[in-house]
Amino acid sequence: MKRSTNGANGARVAASKGVAFSTSPVLAVRLPSWRSRVVLFVLFAAFAALAGRAMWLQSMSTQFLQQQGAKRYGATIELPATRGKIMDRNGQVLASSLPVKAVWAIPDDVLASPPEKLRALAKLLDMSEAELRKKLDSDRTFVYLKRQVEMDVIEQIKKLDIDGLDTRKEYKRFYPQGEVMTHLVGFTSVEDIGQESMELAQQKTLVGATGSRRVIKDRLGHIVEDVGLSKDPHDGKDLTLSVDSKLQYIAFTSIKDAVEKFHAKAGAAVVLDVRTGEVLALANWPTYNPNDRSKLTGEQLRNRVLTDTFEPGSTLKPFTVALALDTKRVTPATLYDTGNGRMIVGDRTIRDTHAHGVIDVSTIIQKSSNIGMTKIALPIPSQEMWEMFTKSGFGQAPRFGFPGAVAGRVRPYKAWRPIEQANMSFGQGISVSLLQLARSYMIFARDGDIIPLSFQRLTENPVGQQVISARTAAQMRVMLESAAGPGGTAPLAQIAGYRIGGKTGTAQKFLNGHYSQTKYVGSFAGIAPMSNPRFIIAVMIDEPTGAIHTGGGVAAPTFAALAANALRAANVPPDSSVTEIIIPEHPLED
Repeated sequence: MKRSTNGANGARVAASKGVAFSTSPVLAVRLPSWRSRVVLFVLFAAFAALAGRAMWLQSMSTQFLQQQGAKRYGATIELPATRGKIMDRNGQVLASSLPVKAVWAIPDDVLASPPEKLRALAKLLDMSEAELRKKLDSDRTFVYLKRQVEMDVIEQIKKLDIDGLDTRKEYKRFYPQGEVMTHLVGFTSVEDIGQESMELAQQKTLVGATGSRRVIKDRLGHIVEDVGLSKDPHDGKDLTLSVDSKLQYIAFTSIKDAVEKFHAKAGAAVVLDVRTGEVLALANWPTYNPNDRSKLTGEQLRNRVLTDTFEPGSTLKPFTVALALDTKRVTPATLYDTGNGRMIVGDRTIRDTHAHGVIDVSTIIQKSSNIGMTKIALPIPSQEMWEMFTKSGFGQAPRFGFPGAVAGRVRPYKAWRPIEQANMSFGQGISVSLLQLARSYMIFARDGDIIPLSFQRLTENPVGQQVISARTAAQMRVMLESAAGPGGTAPLAQIAGYRIGGKTGTAQKFLNGHYSQTKYVGSFAGIAPMSNPRFIIAVMIDEPTGAIHTGGGVAAPTFAALAANALRAANVPPDSSVTEIIIPEHPLED
């Protein structure tokens, strides 16, 4: 009560001195009044700007903000389509897709896991812990740790229960026949994209169309809700090839054995169906396993049947003879003097391996006389020879529907000199692929026409283009049969119980601008059986080493082994009563 009295007295004292309470020096405002008004205006303007921005975002930018929000919690999951199977002509599966998963991670979350879990994860992913940590040492919020992981491994990974680790469904291509069929079928990448052969050529047919599914994920990438907007995947179409697995295995083992036997650099073979033009077998050695490409090299990858060219040598001689027969310049009995085995054309010398003297056209083919071929070829206009080669498929852009197939080379006829025309008549100065060579022999195996080749099974026989007359084709078959007989250059091509015909070729390899004296390509193109041709089989042995290097010595016996097994596997009835093969002690060289 006393304090109250004192307070009142104090106020009265202040007032008595003429000083108002509001004008006390302690409470006086020192700043000018306009400054407070400015501060008030700035605060008002800031709140107005924020209100305007809020109105703008909620009215004009709604769609943008919704999209940004969706990116942070929403995701579109790709639903992969199953790649179509590849099968042989009899329905045997050559390539199929197996379900696997890709393992991905959110690096920061996975690195926070206990060390023992990381070591276990690295072991399951078949990598070292250092490799795993290197993959996880990333600024990205998403990294793949490994693709195409088998499902049993995925189950073990899930048991580790590592935060930030998840999987994605995908498919892995599996090739049941491995290295036997790989140069026909090819393989795909980890993204399921065809890389070689039919996997590449038929990518659009096989791949199908992926689907999608819209989901909501949490921070760790786990799916917490299915939005329901989805597109179903459409699986790829199955592909049926023309190849016959039995014949393919026969061709593959025949070439592999030949390369090993003759210590060659490489080898290749192709089997064609005379009636349809279907490729029944295509084999190369060396090769590779498409299921394990960790040690794949360029030499293994090369599909030599289509991508490698070589000078065909004497296998080309029947074409010039066929042209001369078809234009009635010669008959099978027309005689030519081949002299002592030497002939000068321009400044060059043409040689035969043996002196044959006077021989007829049939014997020129049988004995493979270069001089006889030169005398047949030189009177023929170069344009006619060029047209014969091109109609037979040489030097033409391939239309096989197969990646990597080369055109080979036939020089323009206007630039031919006499020596060049002579060389081409016996297969020098021209380059072909083994598949081109095999296809060209269609004109002899059929009635003078040539048909397209197909790597897919056909339901109708194709229409052929006439190159020579049926009569000329029949005459050439007789000559080719004699060339593969005891008196010809390919007696080792004979098969007990079957009549066969064909022509050998031995070509020096053209290296660094010169013909090598030590490196050769031995080849043989043949028809079986001759009474009713069913197969055309062409064989090429690259750089055989040792005493034997000719086509008759290395390619002809390879043909015989391949053709004998192929004819029996296809149940082709024998057309000969000869059961004992006659091999001369010193067979002729081509």
